[in-house]
Order: sequence, then structure tokens, then C-alpha cells
Amino acid sequence: MKTKRLFLQTHEPINFVFTQNKYDFIVEEIPFYHFINKGNFFIMKIKKEYTSTWELISFISQTLNIPEHFIGYAGLKDKNATTTQYISIPLNKSRDYKSLNSKNIKVLETFTHNQKLKIGDLKANKFKITLKEIDPNDLPVIYQTLSQIQKHGMPNYFGYQRFGKDTSFKQCKDIVYGETITRDTKLKHLQISAYQSYFFNAWLVKRVEISQEKQMKKLFALDGDIYSKDKKTITGLMVGRKTIRAKGEAGKVEEQFDDIFIHEKGSRRDAWIVPSDIKNKFIKDKNQLELEFILPKSSYATVLIENIANKNFK
Repeated sequence: MKTKRLFLQTHEPINFVFTQNKYDFIVEEIPFYHFINKGNFFIMKIKKEYTSTWELISFISQTLNIPEHFIGYAGLKDKNATTTQYISIPLNKSRDYKSLNSKNIKVLETFTHNQKLKIGDLKANKFKITLKEIDPNDLPVIYQTLSQIQKHGMPNYFGYQRFGKDTSFKQCKDIVYGETITRDTKLKHLQISAYQSYFFNAWLVKRVEISQEKQMKKLFALDGDIYSKDKKTITGLMVGRKTIRAKGEAGKVEEQFDDIFIHEKGSRRDAWIVPSDIKNKFIKDKNQLELEFILPKSSYATVLIENIANKNFK
């Protein structure tokens, strides 16, 4: 059900090896606020390898005897990686937190706070990614692309991870419309999100095409666009009820990628992001490029890598 992601880069596709594993894909959450070290919630900074956020929550639930809905987290992290994220539990359930330490899970720091973590309670994510089998002749184009991305930004597509390997558009639509009933709440949530994300990505491809026609290095604004709270970023529709739609010329484009019958709550998502603190180091004897960068929450490092390669990976 994935839509082919389109980028504003004009160079020929670049070949290199990008693999998500604990050595070559490392991400750490940057919290939205400082923990005040008082309150009824226990915050754990946890480093994990080859463990999804859902698996971590299940493990914490079973180990500390806490219902899963009492466990808070700020964002979902990739499984095939080394990831560091913050998890909250009730303070009165924290006595045995050290029992969580295992082969793939380490509690690095702990804090107390006055509220449970919830989705979105992070400022950004910091990534360290290694690209392998780099042709040195491609380095000038790669460096130029990174410079352009840091200056002008990039489209904020949902990455291929959002859609799963075996999920079809029809399966997701049947869940959304109630044609298929599932008791697996996690699966239901993921498929509804994938359905909404499909429309967003398809809309963003169209907007990137318009920007290409205008020879723009960033998203071309249309009359009627809806901007983020800072009034700087064009937003795209996450289909659903109770969300404002674009008007005018922007609305005519957006309505091609809408579903007005969906009962799920809708929202709007930033269509464009600007990575920060991009650093790179080429390891000549290994033909490897080590990248570091920071992305806003809810954006995908794999999309940045695809921008560099100017092609889709999956």
C-alpha cells in the first residue's frame, strides 16, 4: 500500500548499503521538557537493542506487574536498531526496576516527574547512521545534498516502516470502516495509522511534483494552505473527522487525497522539516560514511537517507 516517495533532488540515484541494525542505526530521544525529580511517576531512560517499543512495554508490564495502559512513552522506536527512549511507570511500581536490565535492555538513568509520559512528549530524535560501500566519486553529490537538506529541508514523508511488510490498503480500509473486526488493539491502531499515512504521503508526492514544476528547493505554497502553529510550515491532512481542511487551490489538491467518511479523529501534519546539526565523517579505508543529525519528532531518518540516495529503499 506504500506510495512511491518523490524528492526534490535532481541527481541520478546513488547506490550504497544502508542496513538497520544495532551498529549502523542508533537513535536517542531528546525529551520535550526537563524532569522535575518530584511527583508520582518514575521515568526511566532505557537503552535497548533489537527491541520494539511495544515489546519493551510488554516486558515492563510482565516484569513489574503493571497493566500496559499505566506505562507511558513519548514515541515509537525502530526494532532493528539501538534506541534510547524514556518510559514512565507509577512511582509505587518502581522498586524492582533494576530487574528490567537484561541482554538487550539497560536502564541508564531514572527520574521522578509529576505526570505520565504521553505520545509526543519529545522534542526531537538524534540519529547516528552508517552508510556502507560508498563510492568516493559520489561524495561531492552526497555532501551537496546534505547541505541543501540542512538549508532548505526535506519532505516529511512517513517512512516505509509505517506501513509494514504484509499490510494492504484494503486490509487497512476494512479495519477503518468496520468491515473487519479485530480484538488486537495494537494492530488496529497501526492499520488505522497506516491508512491515514497513505493519503498523506500520496498528497505530499503531488505537492512535491508541483514544487518540481516551479523549480523550487522547498515546498511551493498554494493559496488556501494551512500552516503549523508557528505559521512557517505547510501542513498536510491526516484524514479523519474534526480537522480543518485546506481551502482554495490547496484545497482542490487536498480533496484528491481525502476520506470524508472515516470516523477516526483526524489531524494535520507538518509537510516539510529541516534537520539540524548534520555532521558527516567519511572512513576512507572502509568506504563508510558516518552521519549524525537531529530530526523533529514524528519524522523518519530513513526518509533523509532516501533523499541522499534519491530513491526509495522499500
